[in-house]
Amino acid sequence: MGIVAKQSIYNLISIGLAFLIGAVNMLFLYPTFPGREFQGLIVALLANSNLIQPFLSFGVQHTLIKFFSDAKSKEERDRLFWFVILFPLIILIILVPLYLNYNLEILRFLSNDNKGVERFPFLIITIAISTAYFEIFFSWLRVNLKSIFGNFLKEVYPRILTFILLVSYAFKILDLDQFINFLIGGYYLRLLIIMGYSFFVYTPNFHFKLPKSMMPLLRYSGLIFLSGTAASFILDIDKSMIYSLTSDANVAFYAVAIYIAAVIEAPGRAMFQITSPLVAEALNSKNKVRLESLLKKSSINLMIVSGLLFLIINLNLEDFYNIINQQGYESAIGVVVIVSLGKLFSMSMGCLNNIISNSKHYSYVFWFSISSAILAVFLNYIFIKEDGILGAAFATLIVIIFINSCKILLVNYLFKIHPYSSKTLSVLLIISLIYILIYSLPSIFNPWLSILLRSLLIIGLFCIPLFRFSLSKEIETLFEKFIKRLF
Repeated sequence: MGIVAKQSIYNLISIGLAFLIGAVNMLFLYPTFPGREFQGLIVALLANSNLIQPFLSFGVQHTLIKFFSDAKSKEERDRLFWFVILFPLIILIILVPLYLNYNLEILRFLSNDNKGVERFPFLIITIAISTAYFEIFFSWLRVNLKSIFGNFLKEVYPRILTFILLVSYAFKILDLDQFINFLIGGYYLRLLIIMGYSFFVYTPNFHFKLPKSMMPLLRYSGLIFLSGTAASFILDIDKSMIYSLTSDANVAFYAVAIYIAAVIEAPGRAMFQITSPLVAEALNSKNKVRLESLLKKSSINLMIVSGLLFLIINLNLEDFYNIINQQGYESAIGVVVIVSLGKLFSMSMGCLNNIISNSKHYSYVFWFSISSAILAVFLNYIFIKEDGILGAAFATLIVIIFINSCKILLVNYLFKIHPYSSKTLSVLLIISLIYILIYSLPSIFNPWLSILLRSLLIIGLFCIPLFRFSLSKEIETLFEKFIKRLF
């Protein structure tokens, strides 16, 4: 089994576990015990933290991935490692005092004068710092092709931490302020763990010299910083704007719906942890055949797995929300359907984003991100005021379709490659036919049993043409090895 397939599988297991624990948190513990207002507040606080985080890391985690394969000697690699560790400290020395002096103005701008968010400026900046450095050390592991434990810390650890804190809150062991303090402490414990493991995997010797290609490093980091800032706005501006334009409860409804739709991205998140450095290596060695192979294989495999998840999720939504049985949450069913369409489109692109960000044409990432951020703010403002959380979902879908289409055209123009083939049309046809066929089937009296039977039917109908027409050799090989281990 290749390293991409092997680590992707382990990463997918971690992400699957993370989504399972997160589902318990988002769909049961938050609504049942602290309530949807508390849930909306925590989601909004973390969203604002994510908006600040790119200013602190300055994109150096992506710089490490892009330039690592170019560093031919240990000394060059060591210089690169120390650069990505120490440079953000300079940023922190400059920005943290400014944030401490002007945090109220910054938070009022981000939250539209919402007093709930303004109460916890310390949480926002401290978690932003820990997350920024976590991403740097996670990239450290990725370039050394050791992404499994880092992915566990990235995906599973925060959900377990939240689970423990919510249970403690439910039993009145913690109040709100203690919940916040332990949440911060948990994020820094995660940072210490990944730092220790990163130095264990690869310990660089300290050099008093800067990397040789210092200006390209700074230029790339600067553009990725600006792009990352815009990307963070795209990811979290909808939650912040819903929080400021509507209510705390709507943020909770929307966050749960987005969480459900995000399951479709799980296979991509697992695969990209390992494909990103491989794409950078193919680009640096100018191996176009390898690059196209990575693009097309990642595209068809992600579309198959994500397409199956798309069907299972969207064809079981009513039963799923009946199980949740929390007042108001079912109002976001349409959000799941709309956003999951955008997620499926994104997954169909395979590792195309990695190609743009790791190539010499990386400056386009900045323009795409800025365009996306401006479009997202404009559309969210209009659509949220008009249609609430459903409007936010439509805004997200429009932004995804527009920007992803531009990226596909760009890569096709620059590299003469694209992610799609005749197999893509076959998978799309299978997804459409199964959706039409299963959608009209009624639910039975027990929602758990209904979800199980409908999901088994979906998987059966999906697998027949998948294996009959050999749409993915990689998935067939993994399936055969799985069967052999069972028997």
